[in-house]
Amino acid sequence: MSVLLWILAGLLAAVFLPAGVMKLVTPYEKLVADPRMGWAKDFSPGMVKTIGALEVAGAVGIILPGLFGIAPVLVPLAAVGLGLVAIGAIITHLRRGEVPNVFPLVVFVIMAAMVAWGRFGAHAF
Repeated sequence: MSVLLWILAGLLAAVFLPAGVMKLVTPYEKLVADPRMGWAKDFSPGMVKTIGALEVAGAVGIILPGLFGIAPVLVPLAAVGLGLVAIGAIITHLRRGEVPNVFPLVVFVIMAAMVAWGRFGAHAF
């Protein structure tokens, strides 16, 4: 089970890290011009950067503490955080009528919940 949790954590990090970095380094005007990022128009530039920072922090926090054994309680906390970010994205996409964007996010919420459950429970570090 621990291997499965590592795989799920790695997949979550692989999704959220580049997404967060992109939100942090891309100018707001360029983000809102991208048709795939239409949701960004609903948020201030600072909020989009905050979402990006949360995604990066979650991606780093779901891997590094467990890998190095330093404050491993951060792993399930990061998983909860990534799940909450994904739930916020689900709500945003549903409000905008972008239903096809919701399915992958539901999968990410389930993955994050599994990591949080496993790392808080029987498979904690």
